[in-house]
Amino acid sequence: MRRVSVLAAGGGLVLAVAAIGFGASHWLSGASKVAATSKSDAELTTGAIAGRWPGNEPDKTSAPAPTVQPAPSRASEPVRAAAPACANPNALGVSRTVEIDTAGGPGLGLSQYRDYDFLEPGEVVLTFDDGPWPVNTPAVLAALDAQCLKAVFFPVGKHASWHPAILKQVLAAGHTVGSHTWSHVNLAIKPLQEAKDEIEKGFSAVTLAAGQPIAPFFRFPQLRQTADLKAYLGQRNIAAFSIDVDSEDFRIHKPEALVTSVMTKLKKTGKGILLMHDFQKSTAQALPEILRQLKDGGYKVVAIRAKDTAVTLPDYDALVAAAVAPVKTSNAKPIAGVIRTVSGN
Repeated sequence: MRRVSVLAAGGGLVLAVAAIGFGASHWLSGASKVAATSKSDAELTTGAIAGRWPGNEPDKTSAPAPTVQPAPSRASEPVRAAAPACANPNALGVSRTVEIDTAGGPGLGLSQYRDYDFLEPGEVVLTFDDGPWPVNTPAVLAALDAQCLKAVFFPVGKHASWHPAILKQVLAAGHTVGSHTWSHVNLAIKPLQEAKDEIEKGFSAVTLAAGQPIAPFFRFPQLRQTADLKAYLGQRNIAAFSIDVDSEDFRIHKPEALVTSVMTKLKKTGKGILLMHDFQKSTAQALPEILRQLKDGGYKVVAIRAKDTAVTLPDYDALVAAAVAPVKTSNAKPIAGVIRTVSGN
């Protein structure tokens, strides 16, 4: 295994975009797209992308976070799980590990960002969005472990808060963990401050659930972004991840069809960052066969990690901690006065 570093000090914007997938369909609602209201807030898409998604209704479930100034990044060594020896001598395995310097907020993934084309022909990066989720995420971890592979996971903050033990399993297995916002809303149609709140609450929630710092890696829900939001990630020294190959597992629910979709698209691109969702049952079921076909096809898997860790903001840390704290019942009677055994042992 060899390791290289991709040092990206710039955060240049690229407006060229391809028609790409949009994440788990359970988050989509409404029937029309809400247009951006100013030139600076205009969404960085093409017409082909804009037609792929219905609009999102306003999120009325999350209280807005306080306005805070972005904090500077600090260079600190991420907490890394020791890589266990591969028990499968015939495993696909990791070909090489790439370390990303996220200073300035580089963009990765040729569907939206063209500055850093770091993959060689036949190389694949495995990424998973929308977790952690019971049953499905552990099944994905098992499939990756069987082939001695490492992936990048982009959890939803709320999901991480609901299932912190599963998120810790992801980290314990040595995978890289970033963030996918607090509640997976379409940030491109949100007011700028509300969109920033979603980003920051996501990082705080995933970090809290993880119990350790995470990577300053971010993926926009549905890959929808604006110039202002991309610039904000640059100010926060957070890398934006797009994709090269969309599995479309949000709509393909038969494992055999999903395998065909992934491998057909990958054959056309020849390499790339592959988008899947550990939230989806079809992905958990199809992944062992996808990995087998990657191996048989001569593809090489590249692992990605960050040079530094994400720096969360204290106000958002406190907001998320309060939101996920268990509700304390102050008027509860002694349990014996409410519940008693009336039959059996």
